[in-house]
Parts: sequence; C-alpha cells; structure tokens
Amino acid sequence: MKKKMGLHEAYSADSSQADELVWGRRVDPVSRRGFIRGSGLLAMTAAVGASIPFAKYMPGGLIPAALAQTDAPFQLQGKDGITILNDRPINAETPAHLLDDDITPASRLFVRNNGIPPALASINAEQWTLAVSGESVVDRKTYRLSDLREKFTQHTLQLQIECGGNGRSEFYPPARGNQWTTGAVGCPEWTGVRLRDVLEDCGVKDDAVYVAYEGADTHLSGDPGKRPISRGVPLKKAMEDESLIVWAMNGEPLPLLHGYPVRMLCAGWPASVSGKWLNRIMIRDRVHDGEKMMGQSYRVPCKPVAPGTAVADEDMCIIESMPVKSLITWPKSGLTQPVTASLDVRGHAWAGDHRVRRVFTSIDFGATWQRAKLRKPANRLAWQHWSASIEFPEAGYYEVWARAVDENGISQPHVLPAWNPRGYLNNACHRIAVSVTA
Repeated sequence: MKKKMGLHEAYSADSSQADELVWGRRVDPVSRRGFIRGSGLLAMTAAVGASIPFAKYMPGGLIPAALAQTDAPFQLQGKDGITILNDRPINAETPAHLLDDDITPASRLFVRNNGIPPALASINAEQWTLAVSGESVVDRKTYRLSDLREKFTQHTLQLQIECGGNGRSEFYPPARGNQWTTGAVGCPEWTGVRLRDVLEDCGVKDDAVYVAYEGADTHLSGDPGKRPISRGVPLKKAMEDESLIVWAMNGEPLPLLHGYPVRMLCAGWPASVSGKWLNRIMIRDRVHDGEKMMGQSYRVPCKPVAPGTAVADEDMCIIESMPVKSLITWPKSGLTQPVTASLDVRGHAWAGDHRVRRVFTSIDFGATWQRAKLRKPANRLAWQHWSASIEFPEAGYYEVWARAVDENGISQPHVLPAWNPRGYLNNACHRIAVSVTA
C-alpha cells in the first residue's frame, strides 16, 4: 500500500487502469481492493489519520471521501478551476466546491461536446439561420437571430442542465465514456424565446411526436456526411413553458463552447437534448432516429439488471426526466475544524421535471438524518438551494452526506443506484470529508 496521505491528497492510479475508478476519483487499486476485501477499520482510520466515530454504519466497500480528492491541472479558455476529462472532443467538469454560486457563471459551467464546434471566426451571429422542417411541420420556415428577437416574446429563466453521465466514474464494473464525477451540472440564467412559440408559428401537424435538432458542429472524423449528435424530446416536453431557444447566458452572448450563437434548452432532461450551435429544428412524426438516439446512447435498461450484464438494444429505454439529486458546494471536502465549532454546510438540489421537497444531511453514514433548510426555486426547473448547521459529537473522521427527496417522495439512494451499461443517472448521495480535532 502506498504511503498514508492527508485529507487534501489522493491515492492515484495510472490512467490506463480505468477499471479501478471508484467513487468518482482514481483510487490506488491495492488500497481499494484492500478496503473492499477486509482491511477494515484499522486501515481506514490509518489512512484518514483519525478515528471514525460512526464507522459501524459505514456501508461495506465504501472508500472514505478523504481518499477521493484530486486537484488536476487544467487549461481551457474562459473557464476557472474546471477539470478537463477529454480534449477531442472537449469535455470538462467543475469541482463541487466551485459550483457554490446560486446562478452558475459561464466560467464554471461544465462542457460536454460530441464533435468539433464551428470556428468562432466562421460565425456571423446576425446572419445565422435556424431552419424548421420535418414530416410534421405545416410550413417550413427559416429564421435569423434578429427574427427570433423581434417576432417572439423573450424570456429569461434560470434553468438547470446536467449531463446524463454525471457520476459515471462511481459505477463498478466501470462504464464506458467520460468518467464524470459530480461536476457535470450547472444552473445558469438563459435568455431566449419559447420553443413552443416558434413551433406554433410554423404549424404543428396532428401526427407530430418528437422535436429534434441539428447543430453546426462537425464529426470527429471530419466527414461532412456524419453528425456528431442529433437528439430531441417528445412534443409535450418541447411545448413546455421552460423549453427555450436561447442566445444568451447570464446576460451575455452564449460562449462558443456552450452553443454560440443559438442553442436549444430543455431543462431537467439529459443535457444532450439541448442542442448547441443550433441551425435546424425538425418536427418529427416518429421518435427521432438521429445520431445518439439509437442503440444504447442515453438509454438505460428498461428493467434492472445485475452489474456487468450485457443488455440488448431493444431492452434499453430512452432517458427522459433526470432523477432527484443534491450537491454539497460548501465547504470543500477535506476540511479540518475543531469539535467545539459547528459547521455550516450548503449546496443545491434538483429533480429533473419535478421539484425538490426536502433535503437532509447525515454525519453517520446515513444511519440518521437531519432536515436542512430548503429554498424555493427561482422558477420551475431551476435548482434549489439548501443549507444546514452541523454539530459533531467528538473528534475524528466524518463524512457529511446530503440526500434530497422530490415532490413524489422519491429519495436519492445512499450509495450507488442500479448499475447500467453506459453509467447514466448516478444520483447517489454526495459526500464530503471532515476531520474534526479535539
């Protein structure tokens, strides 16, 4: 086993050892196996450098959050503190403690690309066109950005957006794809027009089923005949008040990495349905069959399966509303504080198409829970802010867990939810490490 490390350090593995990804960070394979196979309490207390008062409640196989911290270097223009997971295409997430703002700044919003964005120099925003077509459109029309601004009522809403694979790195056996931890989520303020208003201006036939998009990004292969992604949503979702065509984020033009000059925004569903560099909308008479709509992309097993199971394409169902989830954004994991002081904790919670009803915190690995204060959302489909004050009974190593419950009574699972081949929809309780001193 490697040397003991402090709360601000991590056990790291070679990047080729993707099968050793546990709890959202790379963990030394020997250490991970040791914990899971019975090194037990002595090994864990030695590793975190303190006793663990509620160790008897700790789920089997759980790696202490103190061993799951990392500070990876990064370089991405316009971003602050973001962690790059991939550079072709660009995919990057934001550490939880940097998502503390009520409204996510552009510099801290995750990036999920499937192809290569159009070059900024090639874009003339005022000449950009958006075509509306498809089997179920009455009148095909093309709009410029000025047409959208002048013809339709503008709306500004704070809307939450999350990658369907957020949390993928915690699944075991590992799932293919970008190994997101907790940071592929954000809730900026968006300005644009309702998608519904544009669709109704063109006319929607009675046989309409789906509304899909195409963007100006190009396939990684460079083949102009291939699209990196073309997804969509059922007509009902497209017609919601909060489904928008947007050109601004937080009062500024969209950054290039987030779809400049125009994108679609359907909050509460996987961010992949919110097409960037939007140049075509299609009203379909069938479930859209574009790139990353078929096979196993953005789909989970229609019925639960055992971890590692191969699932046939026909047994996979399209992801729609995202599950209830919460995030601790303050303090940063790895805090050390005296036992005499209370700890103020805060974060955000969201629940796809639904509202969050309650948020709870725990310091004994989920054996007991205390209710947190929860604020109302700024508007429907915005995340909700919560806060709590925590007292610790004695010195030692603790983990603060957060758990949200939605308006239907559905709760986050304490640890991992059902495994799926692509590692989607991980809404396990978020947790941070706290070292409490005498």
